[in-house]
Amino acid sequence: MTADNGDRPIPPELWVPPSQPESFLPRYYPAPWPPQKPSLRSLFIALALLVLTTFSTLAAGAQFAAAYAIDRQPALDDFAVSYFQPFFEPRLFLLGIPFAATLLGILLAHELGHFFACRYYRIQASYPFFIPAPTLIGTLGAFIRIRSPIINRRALFDVALAGPVVGFLVAVPALAVAIAQSKFVFAGENDALVVFGQPLIERILEALLRPGIPHETLLLHPVGRAAWVGIFATALNLLPAGQLDGGHILYALASHRHRRVTLAVAILLVPLALHFWLGWLMWAILLLAVGFRHPPLLDRWQPLDRRRRSWALVALAIFVLCFMPAPLAV
Repeated sequence: MTADNGDRPIPPELWVPPSQPESFLPRYYPAPWPPQKPSLRSLFIALALLVLTTFSTLAAGAQFAAAYAIDRQPALDDFAVSYFQPFFEPRLFLLGIPFAATLLGILLAHELGHFFACRYYRIQASYPFFIPAPTLIGTLGAFIRIRSPIINRRALFDVALAGPVVGFLVAVPALAVAIAQSKFVFAGENDALVVFGQPLIERILEALLRPGIPHETLLLHPVGRAAWVGIFATALNLLPAGQLDGGHILYALASHRHRRVTLAVAILLVPLALHFWLGWLMWAILLLAVGFRHPPLLDRWQPLDRRRRSWALVALAIFVLCFMPAPLAV
């Protein structure tokens, strides 16, 4: 079949028979650009940040190891002094290896899930960037930068889901091993200066691996604390709001509800902050500050298939298993 102007052929998928209305939905064709790798400069920056974060998490892990050796949680009153002690006595860094290796492994798995999903869809993304910080866990997390448009809902969904799922699959076995190796202490966390919340997945693993032992009498190994951080980070990322992974999943499922759900999540975090953990107030402010807009897709018409909608339920289940109303108490 040919067109009336210049006898140029019309692609069959764009031809509309005369018996049908002269309207059709646009169809997306895969972009012709080749896969793009991050620059060498980006690699050097990522490696430098990884090295710095390795030392900062080793220093934090040394605090957990030292506290674990005397059957207690890390104390915040002397944290500012004890955190920097390994930098003057490098042998102390060895104590932090279990914690640092587990935490960096979970965070790296999460970000590589995003990274390789981007590579699959030929979306330009940076290498994972870690953020070193002299905090209780030695880091503020990690991230990748996406530098090209997202193709369609399926690509957005897959890129957003890959990180939390892979990170969760790495964190759970680490937590299970730590629970199996946890100490039984008489005081437990009742006398601890820092009390960590207990996600549902931890309750399940304790019931399976240490049945009949009260949670208050179990002192978790530093590997388990690192896994706990990874699980908490997974819960934060899966909040269905803003530019978080859960927000991207929500946009892929129902873009018209993204703004309203983001606002609702920010509002719901306020009572959680007042009754459980003040940190939720910071997250509510952050969600409001970032705004409710979402980067547009090249093709927003192609819907998600049934298989991906089933994976959305898996993401919801992971969020429920990881979420804690009161993650920390001092």
